[in-house]
Amino acid sequence: MALTPNPFGTDITVEDVLDTLGFFDDWEERYKYIIDLGKQLPAMPEEKKTEQYLIRGCQSQVWIDSTIVDGKLVLEADSDAQIVKGLLGMVLTAYNGKTPADALAFDIEGYFAEIDLIKHLSPTRGNGIRAMVQRIRELAAG
Repeated sequence: MALTPNPFGTDITVEDVLDTLGFFDDWEERYKYIIDLGKQLPAMPEEKKTEQYLIRGCQSQVWIDSTIVDGKLVLEADSDAQIVKGLLGMVLTAYNGKTPADALAFDIEGYFAEIDLIKHLSPTRGNGIRAMVQRIRELAAG
């Protein structure tokens, strides 16, 4: 089954996210933006919301699938929580459409630090976002 295309990593880049979040002075506005990002993440087909794609360690349900097309990582992801869909979008900007080598080389902790993200998430959400990143890095590593 083909993956549902999404705009993250191609039309919406890490730089776009960093620039937009930089405009906001408080985290309430940043959370609204993150939720809006999640609304741009296409739904994953229901038949793919299975144990095979489920990410362990997330408070919410999160599913991630991937394939390699023309040497680049193509990711499909979804969650049952709107804020988590936004966080997925932020993570996908770093990895989707990149070569596996570029994905593995990306400094995700530096990205999160630049926007001060982890400090503003609950511990369970922080663990969840790290579980998403770990799974994507595993997929990139083959």
